[in-house]
Amino acid sequence: MKNLILFGLLLSLMGCNNNRTTTVTPSQPNIIFIMVDDLGKEWVSHYGAENISTPNIDALAASGMTFHNVYSMPQCTPTRVTLLTGQYPFRHGWVNHWDVPRWGDGAHFDEEMNPSIGREMQKSGYTTCIAGKWQIDDFRVEPDALTKNGFDEYCMWTGYETGIEASINRYQDPYIFTKQGSNSYKGEFGPDVFKNFIIDFIANNKNKPMFIYYPMVLTHTPFVNTPLDSATDNLGKHKAMVKYTDKITGEIIQALDDAGIRENTLVIWTTDNGTTGAITGKINGRMVKGGKAKTIESGINAPFIASWPSKIKPNQVSDALIDFSDFYPTFLDLAGVDLQKQSSGNSKTFKIDGQSFKNALLEGEEASGREWILGMGGGNHAALTKNGVENQYIFRDRVLRNKKYKLYINSKREAESFYDLQLDPEEKVNLIDSLNSEERKNNFQQLYKVLESFPLIDNDPMYQANPAQAWDVAVTEESQKWKK
Repeated sequence: MKNLILFGLLLSLMGCNNNRTTTVTPSQPNIIFIMVDDLGKEWVSHYGAENISTPNIDALAASGMTFHNVYSMPQCTPTRVTLLTGQYPFRHGWVNHWDVPRWGDGAHFDEEMNPSIGREMQKSGYTTCIAGKWQIDDFRVEPDALTKNGFDEYCMWTGYETGIEASINRYQDPYIFTKQGSNSYKGEFGPDVFKNFIIDFIANNKNKPMFIYYPMVLTHTPFVNTPLDSATDNLGKHKAMVKYTDKITGEIIQALDDAGIRENTLVIWTTDNGTTGAITGKINGRMVKGGKAKTIESGINAPFIASWPSKIKPNQVSDALIDFSDFYPTFLDLAGVDLQKQSSGNSKTFKIDGQSFKNALLEGEEASGREWILGMGGGNHAALTKNGVENQYIFRDRVLRNKKYKLYINSKREAESFYDLQLDPEEKVNLIDSLNSEERKNNFQQLYKVLESFPLIDNDPMYQANPAQAWDVAVTEESQKWKK
């Protein structure tokens, strides 16, 4: 009997997938990364939002740690590629927003030329899942894109695929890509389809270490009503979408409780950038217009909550500095990977800009090694050329900040403005010509010196072009007027 037990244990450790080598650590936590689309702090009541109530998100925050100094990038593509790669946009090249299914021309996220967190988590012994929005590959051209990026299971809005009108739908009658292909889900509400897929994945894999990447489609425009609320104006629809985001958050947490794995699951809840500029919210007595696509605080200082009941005490608050390049090394650190030896699937070692914030989670902000964070990119300042997608600016403007001060750098690598965010959270008083104290001078010099570590020229997106398609946007003389 003892031999049978030992044999059974050996089989369970080996796993059922013989096609890949895994290294499983018994203490590996489950990780769920929830990233809402286009939502600033002014729409989370836990952060002081006054025009909305988000009880489930607030409860998640109360169960763990709330962060105040976390930078995303200001728009979709730069943020998403940064978190996938652990690299800043100037390194991975996706500085600007680029909608691959819509614009094509062979552009895509090339997992062989870039680090990819899904692949690394899978190699580290995790069963992996993604549901929601990707938008950096065209699934018509690369139906195996998510598999190649390390996701065992997936359920994705395709993004708007040029020539397929139904694909514009992410909410009502959503157009969704799974292993069965792309189809319209008539009568369904997209956010429920993605949420249910994740809940099923949790139930079916609760005895394995799980890595779940949940890039929500909510609360991105178009403004829509939800199964719970109906409104006639955009603000009312936006509120309905935020309330539904909160509802889904609560259902995901309940699924973890039902599976009995909540204690050893790290849930990170954040957003990819600020709210659309069409919407204004009130937070802590201030009216804040959505800052999406801008490097102002409402555009890139993201709400960020981390809950891990067995490791993080409830009701913690942190001013630790974190940016989206830090997720890649942090997830691998939590998985037990030696970050000094970590390399890609093809054994090529990539430069990783981010730093693990594992210690900041477990020990508090004093354990953080970050002295500055970065935000950059956004907008459609790129175009197709004969060389593929090229960025308009050789050196894109960016911002650097520490816990108190924020420095804006323009596209000529010049310091443009400097703000004391503790005294001036709305960034109204430019101190660039008022460095009249040692403290201001020292902070300015420390942030400006970081520029020396950046390349002189930003990379363009790095990929081997996919074959040309009939729907690709044509390269024109007009599109190349600004070419470097």
